[in-house]
Amino acid sequence: MPPFPSLTLAVVLALVPLTSAQADAMRCGTRIISEGATRTMVRDLCGEPYDVTTRSILRRPYYNVHGRIVYFGDGLIEVPVEIWTYNFGPYKLMRRVRFVDGLVEEIETLGYGHRAQGE
Repeated sequence: MPPFPSLTLAVVLALVPLTSAQADAMRCGTRIISEGATRTMVRDLCGEPYDVTTRSILRRPYYNVHGRIVYFGDGLIEVPVEIWTYNFGPYKLMRRVRFVDGLVEEIETLGYGHRAQGE
């Protein structure tokens, strides 16, 4: 038995969030799409998505001051959210891109794609 089993467990548990917090990216041709890209950039590089879902979220208004988020006001504002799904065919993984207020916030890798109807 290790002399400090609780210390070993604490170190392992502390490292778990670091591995799952990495941002995903998506390759379109020779270009990489990552967090912060615009809808126009993604559409120009990757083409039209297979599916688009639109909704909105409520959040506090803020300013981004040199990379630091500064919240102001007591109210909430409505922010548009679009979720684009790309189906690159049965031999490639599908991707889900989440845009918040027009910018990529998250890219998720899904399972293998499928043939579009009519092919």
